[in-house]
Amino acid sequence: MATEQQVTKGPAFKPAHPGEILREDVLPDLDMPKARFAQHLGISRNTLYKLLNEEQPVTLDIALRLGRAIGNGARFWLALQMQHDLWTAEREARVDVEPLNWKGAA
Repeated sequence: MATEQQVTKGPAFKPAHPGEILREDVLPDLDMPKARFAQHLGISRNTLYKLLNEEQPVTLDIALRLGRAIGNGARFWLALQMQHDLWTAEREARVDVEPLNWKGAA
């Protein structure tokens, strides 16, 4: 029978949601109204507001748009989202799978 395991590796603190980075660091430096920023990205204001309020994740499409507009690439935004999601999942999700004992295991 499989054992329930919870993984808690990684940083002790929760990585920032990409919306927090946008809200606290990017938008103040842009000196641009949120509605105009949403329009520039080609997304609805509602989508942007949900992202800024950390109610919505950065999707692949939004990451591509942010990366292009800001100039730091989609991978940056997807990595932020992945780190945030993985940290949460490792602490909240229960994995009911036993580890395999195989030659390739490190």
